[in-house]
Amino acid sequence: MLTKISSSLGFVIAALGMSYLLVNHYVIAGNSLVIIIQVLAFCLMIWARITFRGRSFHISAKPTDGGLVTSGPYRWLRHPIYAAVIYFSWACLGASPKPEVLAAVALITFGLFVRMILEERELRKIYPEYAEYAKRTKRLVPLVF
Repeated sequence: MLTKISSSLGFVIAALGMSYLLVNHYVIAGNSLVIIIQVLAFCLMIWARITFRGRSFHISAKPTDGGLVTSGPYRWLRHPIYAAVIYFSWACLGASPKPEVLAAVALITFGLFVRMILEERELRKIYPEYAEYAKRTKRLVPLVF
């Protein structure tokens, strides 16, 4: 129960950060490099969703049925959808380096990191092969972290 509440709270925190960026027009920038990063992040998210094959999204960290996905972007990242959101939001900070944008991006990153940790805990319970997958696949940045 605590996992469900904590992961739901992580989602809400991240959503609040992203909402702040959207409402205050910090999402789309005039900087070409930032736009390229955001477009690539969006493409990563779409690729991950396609690879995930229409499995449902849950507010709380609840792995879906259907087996462990290790193909597509999941071959290099354990959490490509969260990574895409984090890349996208940090690009916003690059375009608008302001304290309030940093605060929003920090909320997004923190909220999604909480979800990642809790999801991984659940995945390890459901899929024994997840431990080996986690050893060879980085969480957010290929070959780094």
